[in-house]
Amino acid sequence: MTLAKTIGELKQQGYQVRSVKDELRANLLMKLRAGERIFPGIVGYDETVVPQITNAILARHNLILLGLRGQAKSRIIRQLTNLLDERIPVIAGSEVNDDPFRPVSAYGRQMIEERGDQTPIAWVERDSRFVEKLATPDVTIADIIGDVDPIKAARGGHLLGDELTIHYGLLPRANRGIFAINELPDLAGKIQVGLFNIMQEGDVQIKGYPVRLALDVMLVFSANPEDYTARGKIITPLKDRIGSEITTHYPTELQLGVEITRQEAWTKREGFDGNVNIPDFIRETVEQIAFEARDDQRIDKRSGVSQRLPITVTESVVSNAERRALLTGEDEIVPRISDIYAAVPSMTGKMELEYEGEQIGGAKIARDLLKRAAGEIFEGYFVGIDFTRAVRWFDEGNNLRLADTASAEECLALLEAVPELMENSLVPFDFNQSDAAQTVSACELVLEGLYAQNKISRNEEGGYTAATKAKKDRRGMIYDDLTETGRYS
Repeated sequence: MTLAKTIGELKQQGYQVRSVKDELRANLLMKLRAGERIFPGIVGYDETVVPQITNAILARHNLILLGLRGQAKSRIIRQLTNLLDERIPVIAGSEVNDDPFRPVSAYGRQMIEERGDQTPIAWVERDSRFVEKLATPDVTIADIIGDVDPIKAARGGHLLGDELTIHYGLLPRANRGIFAINELPDLAGKIQVGLFNIMQEGDVQIKGYPVRLALDVMLVFSANPEDYTARGKIITPLKDRIGSEITTHYPTELQLGVEITRQEAWTKREGFDGNVNIPDFIRETVEQIAFEARDDQRIDKRSGVSQRLPITVTESVVSNAERRALLTGEDEIVPRISDIYAAVPSMTGKMELEYEGEQIGGAKIARDLLKRAAGEIFEGYFVGIDFTRAVRWFDEGNNLRLADTASAEECLALLEAVPELMENSLVPFDFNQSDAAQTVSACELVLEGLYAQNKISRNEEGGYTAATKAKKDRRGMIYDDLTETGRYS
């Protein structure tokens, strides 16, 4: 169908205008009937968050997503535009997307009075109907609602009290669309009060003008749950006006986290001629670090540990393996445990530490989390497999250091000296000893797992040696772990 260019043509085509919430609801119903995915690329929310958002839209509610950082709140909010019509008609030149049949601005009404059915129409794409604002303490009422514009008055020859001199804020400009505010509690109290009318009566009043704009807007917010309380920075009457509060969360299962990280992390390296092959146990170890961190008492639970941690760590792990491949001339990038140690700088900035954690230091805590994570993954793969002879080899005074810049062939030559290590390391996996890079990676996982069980030791340079007698004693193990993390040093 040809797009109408005037209001007259729009009438002839029988175009029916819907409110934005009715529009979202109707398009959502179509997707549900067709069995389409509502939020493509959002993993782990199919049974929790997505049904709640669906219910809120079907109920035509304004909504807020409550969650810690790195829980895909902003991505979900931005994908709501997929539920809007592909395009809608507005009065051409309108700053507030005036409905051709029911304009809210003085400009829109004036255009219809002057031109009638010949009033020109413009078509606005769905992406242009989304307005987003990050709440900061310096945001003003003028930014959100609007204010008088003396320059517009001077240029147009209008009196300051004329409605045509209004400078519209972000909220009126989002008319007939979605208006999103991230970190809602960070808005000053008086700005929160300014949202009352639009949420209850559907209109806003701009300072200094005896007019009310009857806006048609879907309001969506995000916030940290800690701030969104009576003790936080949110005004209770504003909470009362939000239709649905939806709580997001981190992945509840390791494999969901792995899937998210696999989707988001940049691992395809342009300019490198070979392949990138990340073993599953490396992906799982990286993801387990985030799970360990979220349960660690030394890390602030109110801030959380973002899903960005495993994503950026994976990227750094691949980068260290890429650097090694370039130095050694290998044609394949295969990360190892030592590459995860090299990625510690990608972990420290993702964790807000409690007082105790600050005394220990972020780098030490990151290495401790890696040790625990590797131990968990090791136990999952190698349950029932005996490494007694390998441990005895270290107890006899032998040691082993696999540098993160050493080629796979160099490492294999060193690993062959450890009795049964290579053979037993391959048992859970479907590759054989001829795959040198993956074999080395599997052996490093075993060594790190034995270290996590305090059967061998690991020094700062990445060398594996015999465990001290105190470490092998249970009480000594506990004491040793505390001194390693600095709690009793």
